[in-house]
Amino acid sequence: MLTLLLYLLKRMLFKRKIPTISGYTSNPLLTTIKNDWPGTPLDQEGLFINSQFPTILSIKDIIKFITQRNPQKALKKRDTWRIPVIKDDSWLYDPSDKIVWLGHASFFIQLSNVRILIDPMFGRLAVAKRYSEMPVDPQKFKDIDYILISHAHYDHCDKKSLKILSLNNPNATILCGLKLNALIKKWVKNPIQTAGWYQQYPNTKQVQIAFLPSRHWANRSLIDVNTTLWGGFLIQGAGKTIYFSGDSGYGTHFKDIGELMSNINIALIGAGAYAPTWFMGQYHQDPNLAAQAFEDTKAKIFIPFHYGTFDSADEPMGEPEQILNQLKEDGKIKNNLKILKLGEVFPIN
Repeated sequence: MLTLLLYLLKRMLFKRKIPTISGYTSNPLLTTIKNDWPGTPLDQEGLFINSQFPTILSIKDIIKFITQRNPQKALKKRDTWRIPVIKDDSWLYDPSDKIVWLGHASFFIQLSNVRILIDPMFGRLAVAKRYSEMPVDPQKFKDIDYILISHAHYDHCDKKSLKILSLNNPNATILCGLKLNALIKKWVKNPIQTAGWYQQYPNTKQVQIAFLPSRHWANRSLIDVNTTLWGGFLIQGAGKTIYFSGDSGYGTHFKDIGELMSNINIALIGAGAYAPTWFMGQYHQDPNLAAQAFEDTKAKIFIPFHYGTFDSADEPMGEPEQILNQLKEDGKIKNNLKILKLGEVFPIN
């Protein structure tokens, strides 16, 4: 929420032209996995931009968002739901392929004996309480091969967490979007690789990892809005394909990814921090649109995330799971929905 408020403040203080795509960029050293893809789009100021829905906010919308009353305030106050946490770290020492949700957008993935962490966020935010415990002591993360960072926001790119991991895993390679390496290398000395959308990182051990589009934005202050790239990841190994959406509003990129990769086994898709949807929908999906995104990817299993750890929007914290379970019961989620507890092991079979 802090980064969003900073973004809104910049829009109010510094008038910018309506952003439009005026160029493309990529990492020239990497392979592009989508045919005829021109590269990651840039606006007329050389900043990264969403390809389908460039973020356009009027001053009227910004003021409305900041000043409006939350219609779910009373319901939210009564909501005592908390995400269950399993405190058993034996999976750290088991060589089998697995996915473990650690909270918010943080996942541990083990595939083909390769150990991966996505968006590690082990503590609290400076301006937000953490409502879910970590299921494992972060100091126990050892022999990590890759650390994937989806974008620069504080709840996904956490300085303290990366420093802990770097101390215990100095050889782990950090994978991120274009230009985010300039920030991360100030904190740690680990090797860093950057990619544009639909580009594959090189020389990954026994797995292939690519960076994919999402509908979002990136900043950490007033002066760095969209100077670094945001996105999701595709992880392939042992005959399995895992898709991580990153933070994203709904868009045609989900269908494009499903058409590009017709055999996605597991889709990790965000389904929280969406209210009020008229405003937050540009950045995050509500459960209905998350379910549609899952259908668009044609994946076999849907694991939702991005709820239950930080209270970062107007919806009650337990609402995403309630809606998702109802959608499954109503037949609107056709393939397998798997709602994980934190620390629960999901075997990759």
